[in-house]
Amino acid sequence: MSLTVVALTFLAIFVVELPDKTFLATLVLATRYRPLLVWIGVSLAFLVQTTIAVGLGHAISFLPRTPVQLAAAALFLAGAVLLFREGRQHHRATEDEVAEVADVTGWRVVLTSFLVLFAAEWGDLSQLLSVSLVARYADPLAVFAGALAALLTVSGLAVIAGRGLLRVVRLHVLHYVGAAVCLMLATITLVGIVR
Repeated sequence: MSLTVVALTFLAIFVVELPDKTFLATLVLATRYRPLLVWIGVSLAFLVQTTIAVGLGHAISFLPRTPVQLAAAALFLAGAVLLFREGRQHHRATEDEVAEVADVTGWRVVLTSFLVLFAAEWGDLSQLLSVSLVARYADPLAVFAGALAALLTVSGLAVIAGRGLLRVVRLHVLHYVGAAVCLMLATITLVGIVR
């Protein structure tokens, strides 16, 4: 397992997830329910989603290298464009986008948090980036470790300090940083193809 791939994956997923709607969903859930239970449910959703993404990326890594690398670069570029567009439109994103949930306690909070985040993450940019990173680096354990660590960190930040963080750092800035990271990953992948 490459620590470089772990670190690169962590950085990529962290900056992509921080301005994402899943961060806001976790933040809102944590303001309604016990934060620890929300974090447990969200973490379980991320565990399942990351496992699926890494498994799919590993299967893709058996395909011919150049087409896979080109597809990964295209996904990184698409991610950069999407994050840039979201950065420009960040003022439209509100907490109203989060589905209303019933007043529940205990393990029902865990289940509710799991279901809300599992649905929000399905096909999300971070999941696609995880697939691309496994296909790019052929190190599924490193990508799994980096992606899951990033997702758990972002959800932890949302639970603990979400509202305060959004007061300090503007959401559109986080989108632009995420777009820059995706653009950097696309460039690294394309340079690797040319070599």
